[in-house]
Amino acid sequence: MGKSSPVDVGTWNLSPKRYRTHPPSSTGLSSREPRDREASDAANVGKMVSENAVIVFGRRGCCMCHVVRRLLQGLGVNPTVAEVDEKDEAAVTKELSRMVGVGEGDLDDGRVQFPAVFVGGKLFGGLERVMATHISGELVPILKEAGALWL
Repeated sequence: MGKSSPVDVGTWNLSPKRYRTHPPSSTGLSSREPRDREASDAANVGKMVSENAVIVFGRRGCCMCHVVRRLLQGLGVNPTVAEVDEKDEAAVTKELSRMVGVGEGDLDDGRVQFPAVFVGGKLFGGLERVMATHISGELVPILKEAGALWL
């Protein structure tokens, strides 16, 4: 077999994605920023939840987050996706848990777990809840009520 030449990355078509993704650097959740910004980080998480009809919080590169996003897009929803770095995960889940009033023992470790889907400013659930309500036919009316669908 002949030698293959290296691929010039500059020639790849890297068009922007059609969904809104908030990487940690744009939400103030980046591990590269100083830790004295924790109060600001918490405010950003709350602000993101309140300003978006549907927002999905998940680990960067999480396949379950991808499944939730694709399902919602298939229904005509353009969810905001907030990707969280591993180093910031504990702080973000703690703030999300505080926002929704999850106490110790309410979940496996007492915190909201990723992917965490918020609909209409309230915690809707994770992948299992989204799939179950979709299969039962209850998801579309919930999304319409939250203003995420205009069917």
